Amino acid sequence: MPDAAAIRLILLSAAALLVRLLSATIVARPGYTDAYYYSVVAGRLARGDGLSADFVWNFIEAPGMAALPVASHRFWVPLVSALEAVGIATLGPLLGEFRAAQAAIIATAVFLPATTYVAARSLDVGERSALGAAAVVGLGGIFAPAFVATDAFAPAALIGTLFFVAYARAARGSVRAGAVAGLLVGLLYLARAEGALFGLAVLALLARPASRRAGAAASLFALAIGGAWFARDVAVGLPPDLLARTTLLGRYEAFFAIASPSASAFVASLPAVLVAKLNALLTNGATAIFAFAVVLGPLAALAAIRLRTRADVRAWASLLVLVYLAQSLVWTLHSTRGSYFHSLAAFFPYGVALAAAGAERVLATRDTGIARVWSAGALTLVVALSAGALVQWDAAFNGPANARASALDAIPAGPFLAIDAAAWRSISGRTVIVTPADGLAEAGCAVATYGARSIVLEATHFSAYDALYRGDIPSWLAPAVLRGDIHIHPVRGDIGCSIP
Repeated sequence: MPDAAAIRLILLSAAALLVRLLSATIVARPGYTDAYYYSVVAGRLARGDGLSADFVWNFIEAPGMAALPVASHRFWVPLVSALEAVGIATLGPLLGEFRAAQAAIIATAVFLPATTYVAARSLDVGERSALGAAAVVGLGGIFAPAFVATDAFAPAALIGTLFFVAYARAARGSVRAGAVAGLLVGLLYLARAEGALFGLAVLALLARPASRRAGAAASLFALAIGGAWFARDVAVGLPPDLLARTTLLGRYEAFFAIASPSASAFVASLPAVLVAKLNALLTNGATAIFAFAVVLGPLAALAAIRLRTRADVRAWASLLVLVYLAQSLVWTLHSTRGSYFHSLAAFFPYGVALAAAGAERVLATRDTGIARVWSAGALTLVVALSAGALVQWDAAFNGPANARASALDAIPAGPFLAIDAAAWRSISGRTVIVTPADGLAEAGCAVATYGARSIVLEATHFSAYDALYRGDIPSWLAPAVLRGDIHIHPVRGDIGCSIP
């Protein structure tokens, strides 16, 4: 790469870092369950407590109401917590746990513009257009707040982009690139479970004689990493209802119930299930359109068609469609609650690089002035989407977090039950147990088992608690102490477990 281009890329990366730091002023808390979970467990890992949790966000991690602490990451995967633990161990005393965990994510995101530039250049995109693609990813679009969240967005985006770059070389027969591609598949799986689907692209390498050795090397590394994590899962105990909780949900609330979702209930609610799957196809499709900044998506599609003879482009397009269908039709209710948006991060920078290739071809025969106006318009749109995403984040997450913090003084000392145990654990520093979605009988068992002293209900709560939120109070709970929309019911007296 020419020195001048290197300098421009360094300056652009520095500007993107400034964008990340400005974004972090808005993303001042983890915000939502996944991010809270990863950062809390990262803190425990940094302090030497291993992959463990002193709270119960879902009973999939505490079967039979197991005693705390429990083994963590029995549903999610560990790379993000491990990365953030490094940040906390290094910078925690200076910045505090959350900001130190966030610093590790920002340090990862710093490399996204350069990686996008490399991807674009590997697609034979010119330097100026490649820098434009890097600028788009540096801004982030609707990923602007996500790229500084204590979640898998930035790591998945970096790993996914590097995978497609390495895959192109592996398809040409490079064993070393194949090994790198396999390593990246393994790491992506540890960042996002659907990363395992990227292993199908590795199998495609095995099908062609020219890339068979590269495919074998890729398979070896991917299986080694995936196998190691599976062995850990086996060691701590595979949740027997993991498949049911991901694929057999008639209602999303059932994911947080103690009782496992059943195939019979799933079949009984089949009409609603089919409607949900159709809704997921439409909703996730719209999410993908906005993720690629509306105008960039068609350009990426155009480039993908034109460059379909390239193995890396075919892999990107095929996996993008496969993940969309798997999320929408298999993990349906999870997908529309953020899982699919998470998945798109691994495709975003390479997709923007493809869009740059498409734009370059479309604008090749146009007047230079038109090309500049189009480029300026595209960047302006991305700036608007980035700013809008940050405003939306602030409205969606900072307000509720502040409300929770202001209610802490009204919550009796000791453990308590709440709908988002990871968030409340992070904010309060106390042991928190998720309110079982089954209902008050199961909540009573959780209270008795974990010594909880109160049940905290927010305006958003499981439907089984509607009557309690309206004021129909069982004898073992005291009337609510109100903090805005948050209702705090102290436990009065001892209660036994009334369910088997």
